[in-house]
Amino acid sequence: MTVREIRLYGDPVLLTVAAEVTAFGDATHSLAADLVDTVLLPGRAGLAAPQIGVSQRAFAYNVDDQVGVVFNPVVVARDGEQNGDEGCLSVPELWYPTRRSMHVVVEGLDADGDPVRIEGTELMARCLEHEVDHLDGIVYLRRLERGTRRAAMRAVRESEWFNR
Repeated sequence: MTVREIRLYGDPVLLTVAAEVTAFGDATHSLAADLVDTVLLPGRAGLAAPQIGVSQRAFAYNVDDQVGVVFNPVVVARDGEQNGDEGCLSVPELWYPTRRSMHVVVEGLDADGDPVRIEGTELMARCLEHEVDHLDGIVYLRRLERGTRRAAMRAVRESEWFNR
């Protein structure tokens, strides 16, 4: 089992658009295994490859007993809206109300390059949008309303883990 270290907010890899995966084989299987091993720790719903320092378009999810990995994910449908507290492994211990879609459909590829389609509501929808955002170099703090974002950024700057 390989649990990888989580990159924290401020790391440039988290603010960079991840590269599309073009070759599938041992490397994608290894990355998929590392993502799953890392997301399976308690309290984790999703993990994008950039969060473990790999700037490739891949993420793992672990929601309601559904565990998997998607390479080159694309959100193909969204519906409804939810506004609830959201957190991020790269922004530890800080949770803020974040607007997300209530239902999301993502299409992509598995570690072999075969098509996959994941859809979900509520927490799974939040997870899917959150992880695709990571692949686009967007940390959820950017999605916060102005006043909340200001308070969140202050809390980040004051956190023990920031710029350590």
